[in-house]
Amino acid sequence: MDQNKDFLGTEPIGKLLFKLAVPTVIAQLINMLYNIVDRIYIGHMPGDGSLALTGVGVCLPIILIVSAFAALVSSGGAPRASIFMGKKDMDAAEKTLGGCFTLQLVVSLVLTVILLIWNRPLLLAFGASANTIDYAASYMRIYAVGTVFVQLTLGMNAFITAQGNARIGMLTVLIGALCNIALDPVFIFLFHMGVRGAALATILSQGVSCVWCVHFLRGKKTLLRLRRANMRLTGSVVLPCVALGMAAFVMQSSESVISVCFNASLLKYGGDIAVGAMTICTSVMQFAMMPMQGISQGAQPISSYNYGAGNADRVRKTFRLLLTCCVTFSTALWLALMLLPRAFASIFTSDAALIDFAVGAIRTYCAGIFVFGIQIACQMTFVSLGNAPCSVIVAVVRKFVLLLPLIYIMPHLVSDQTMGVYLAEPVADVTAVTFTVILFTFQFRKAMRKLEAEHPTH
Repeated sequence: MDQNKDFLGTEPIGKLLFKLAVPTVIAQLINMLYNIVDRIYIGHMPGDGSLALTGVGVCLPIILIVSAFAALVSSGGAPRASIFMGKKDMDAAEKTLGGCFTLQLVVSLVLTVILLIWNRPLLLAFGASANTIDYAASYMRIYAVGTVFVQLTLGMNAFITAQGNARIGMLTVLIGALCNIALDPVFIFLFHMGVRGAALATILSQGVSCVWCVHFLRGKKTLLRLRRANMRLTGSVVLPCVALGMAAFVMQSSESVISVCFNASLLKYGGDIAVGAMTICTSVMQFAMMPMQGISQGAQPISSYNYGAGNADRVRKTFRLLLTCCVTFSTALWLALMLLPRAFASIFTSDAALIDFAVGAIRTYCAGIFVFGIQIACQMTFVSLGNAPCSVIVAVVRKFVLLLPLIYIMPHLVSDQTMGVYLAEPVADVTAVTFTVILFTFQFRKAMRKLEAEHPTH
């Protein structure tokens, strides 16, 4: 513990940030592979690749909801298990693990039934058209069968990292991603299964990760063991976990709502090609977000520890370095996207018409990405200082107060209505960052003044 205090409180901040951020960035990038590898292979399918890509893109909101249900259980259950471990109450910690495991099995069963029975109506509501519904439904039918693997992999891996075993947690993601990359071309092209092959590769890869997770939690190297005797759905065990995980569920599921609104508006004004281009744009945005989130997560323990230790100077230095890193990355990526949009679009499709359309869509949708490093740095620092309400406020303002209405307003304010939909993103980004900077400046200065008053020796 003393060594950890010296590590966080005395080492140069730049060295610390590098040491902590690199593994988190790697984990974020690996996790991103699950979301984009299928799209890259599908987009390059001969003949109907562009329509197939659009169909799979329509499935993304449902996949986000499935992931959000995993977070509903795990993001509340894993911290509670850690708290019990800190209290040396291993029995309660393992009951939490066992109860959450069973709850995720139940949730998986319910989601699987819903997705198998109502997948076509849901996909049509989420933006599928007559041309893309067959591709979307084919993908979702197979993906639905593997819902249990997705739920248990995401959920149980949280309990591995909650023990401080980040290496095993990263291996869980890496194993699945490598399997997915290897299996996609085999099922899609060699076995000529198309989108069904992509879905099968995904669920088999998640199945391998799931087996790895459960095997570890049942083995001798784990601190928290998954025992059959603890796999009971007890209200006093699982309900507090669900209550604690509700915030993560709301934030993740909101991404699905935004995706549905974008797809519906783009289908109305631009048709299938506009929805296909949106799939490419969201993939590029994921590429932008993941490294910045990884850097921010690396900075979080440095800020949090020094804030708790009363060292306002190191908190300020950490924020300035984090802000510099995030803004540098977001600006460099913005320049690349503005100068080379065709290169980014070509990663996801070989369809000339879709690439031509996506060039303008990328430049419009990502026009404000250069300021997003400010948003990420400020929002994560709010979390680091224990100011969860402000962190939630800036996220809600950007998504629901600004972006959601702008998706429907912007097409009526510009001559090109399709590009007006894409324009909602940069307008929301710039406006949200302005709001965030004002709120952060006031709250951060207030927090630092209070810290210096309480710890004058620093």
